Amino acid sequence: MATQLGESSSSSSALGILIAQRIAESSCFRIPFSEFMELALYHPLHGYYASSASQIGTQGDFFTSPHLGADFGELLAEQLVQMWEVMGRPHPFTLVEMGAGQGLLASDVLGYLQQSYPLFFESLEYIIIERAAALMAEQQRQLKSLEIMGNRLRWCQLEDLPAGSVTGCLFSNELVDALPVHQVVLEAGQLREVYVTVQPEAEAKIQFVEVVDDLSTSHLVEYFDEVGINLFSGTYPDGYRTEVNLAALDWMTAVAEKLKCGYVLTIDYGYTSDRYYHPMRSQGTLQCYYRHRHHSNPYIYVGEQDITAHVDFTALQRQGERCGLQTLGYTKQGMFLMALGLGDRLAALSRSETSDPQAIVEILRRRDALQQLVSPVGLGNFGVLIQGKGVESNEPLQGLRQE
Repeated sequence: MATQLGESSSSSSALGILIAQRIAESSCFRIPFSEFMELALYHPLHGYYASSASQIGTQGDFFTSPHLGADFGELLAEQLVQMWEVMGRPHPFTLVEMGAGQGLLASDVLGYLQQSYPLFFESLEYIIIERAAALMAEQQRQLKSLEIMGNRLRWCQLEDLPAGSVTGCLFSNELVDALPVHQVVLEAGQLREVYVTVQPEAEAKIQFVEVVDDLSTSHLVEYFDEVGINLFSGTYPDGYRTEVNLAALDWMTAVAEKLKCGYVLTIDYGYTSDRYYHPMRSQGTLQCYYRHRHHSNPYIYVGEQDITAHVDFTALQRQGERCGLQTLGYTKQGMFLMALGLGDRLAALSRSETSDPQAIVEILRRRDALQQLVSPVGLGNFGVLIQGKGVESNEPLQGLRQE
């Protein structure tokens, strides 16, 4: 059954043509939505992240916490220092940042540690995992001043890290939300999947349309069993549509495999399973971002817009536990940053007695940025999941303290 889309979904771009060719070569003249999303975001030449380094930021398609200033990275660094202390100050202590964007977070973390915690900085090995060549080039430009680290700062792919090679922390900020998702629909008591094909009547332009059919893999049904959601309980309406991020499970498996001893820290926007798959959230969470506007049509601006879906933190937690990780805590970014000292930074700004107009403007700008980081209706509502392997868990990590 073909699904009519609400607005124009044509594409004459090089990437649109490549995706149409992939569809034409497929056995059923269609591909799962997850494959479409993978190509739209990660095609090595034409995908969004292959050429979008300049489109990310406060003036681009979207921005992340590090774009608001150095405070986010500096407060995160405070948590990393405590992890190092809890583990007995191992040398080397390896930080693996997965999906480093433009390199702002790495720059803020490393710059702060170099200045404030020189012993920790000297023990650090910092590895960046990045698939997109354009972003990698931007990261290397951003971190040029840290060339003094030599081979203690390097780039690689996650699969290139040997199993059990990391003593330290693997962390990510807004990575998992951009992993390709399957889309599923409840129809007449059956779980079915959304596929993407090409409208045959389209003449001048390629027009992508959806087709709903049988599931491409049984893992989609198993996923809901694993996170404790019963879509067939009678509480979900016919036509209920949502996402399943099987790629996130594979990612968590790979991350857990690389960790010998230490932590996995995941920051992203999302929910626990009971909230993610609430019957009232009947159209899922998929969103597209184009020039700082968001909408729900992934079939326009193909390769020119970001496509995301919220993170199911229950799935990450349970997959981690299956892979030998212990769940140390789950909290919200606002509470995490306040526990690490953001409130003290706000208080210090309030005590300023400067009368210099330029300094006052800067204080107001920074105070606004700090408040955005903890806003319960914005970045402060992001989830923070910390998992561990072989680490002392009697004393809670500072960012997880609820005082």
